[in-house]
Amino acid sequence: PDRRAPRREVPETWPGVVDADGVAVAIGEGRIVIDARSPERFRGEHEPLDSRAGHVPGAINLFQGGHLNPDGTHRPLDVLADRFAMLDGADRPVVYCGSGVSACHHLLVIDACGLAGFGEVLLYPGSWSDWSSDPTRPVETGP
Repeated sequence: PDRRAPRREVPETWPGVVDADGVAVAIGEGRIVIDARSPERFRGEHEPLDSRAGHVPGAINLFQGGHLNPDGTHRPLDVLADRFAMLDGADRPVVYCGSGVSACHHLLVIDACGLAGFGEVLLYPGSWSDWSSDPTRPVETGP
């Protein structure tokens, strides 16, 4: 039998994903950009991984750990939905975190709560590690 791996086409762009330029466009258009990292990292008080501390200017902070009860289970769907009330009527909000993983928790919760009706939520997989590594990108600290 032919044991060659099947050929898979890799798209040049992925639906639902933006790069740093796409985040800059979102900010410029006044769209919601959510940082899923801890408040301390968002404010720039603690940065254990990247060379610059802070957040994407104009982003808001919604810590993904707030989706969980103390025992590690998810909070009730109505509580989770309330956490994303700011998305009501939002056009293509963007979520990011430190390296693109924790922001996926936001996508999971948004989908589980049936909140996707307001439109596509975009993931910035490069996240803070990508944004902060480019010295030409602005950085904001504080709340």
